[in-house]
Amino acid sequence: MASLRSLLWYVFDRRSEFDRLIVLYGAKRPDEMLFKEELYPLTTSPDLTCLLTVDADDTGEWKHNIGLLPSLFAHIDVNSRTTYAAVCGPPVIYKYVLEKLLERKFSKDRILMSLERRMKCGIGKCGHCTVGYKYTCLDGPIFTYWDAINLPEII
Repeated sequence: MASLRSLLWYVFDRRSEFDRLIVLYGAKRPDEMLFKEELYPLTTSPDLTCLLTVDADDTGEWKHNIGLLPSLFAHIDVNSRTTYAAVCGPPVIYKYVLEKLLERKFSKDRILMSLERRMKCGIGKCGHCTVGYKYTCLDGPIFTYWDAINLPEII
C-alpha cells in the first residue's frame, strides 16, 4: 500500500478528473494493516469503493472482509476497457491478482505494477534491481503487465 498511497492521494486531489475509484486492500491480520486510520473512513465514502480484507482475525473485532485479497474481486464490477489497475504487494500476490484481472479481460497495458521492493540504491549504480535489460529504479518502478511478460523474472 505504501507505494500506491501517493497515487491514491493524487486521485483524491484531482477527483473531478477521474471516474470511479476502487481500492482493494488486504493484510494478513488487522494489526498488520498499513495506514488503517486513512483507510477505514474510505470504506464508508460515497465517492469511492474501498474494500478491506484480512486473511484471519484472532480478535473477532474485524468489521470488514475476512479472506484472501483476490476474493474481493467478487464484490466489484469494472469496465476493463476504460479502467486501469494499479497493483502492489509481495510477489506471491501478483500471481493471484493478475489472474483475476486477466479473467476480467484487462488489457496487459492497463495493469500497472509497482516493483519498488526490488530497488536498493535508487540510482542504477548497485545493479541489484537489474531485470534483463531494465533497471527497476531507472526504468520503473512502475511497469505494465506487458513488461512483466517480456521480462518474466521481473516479478
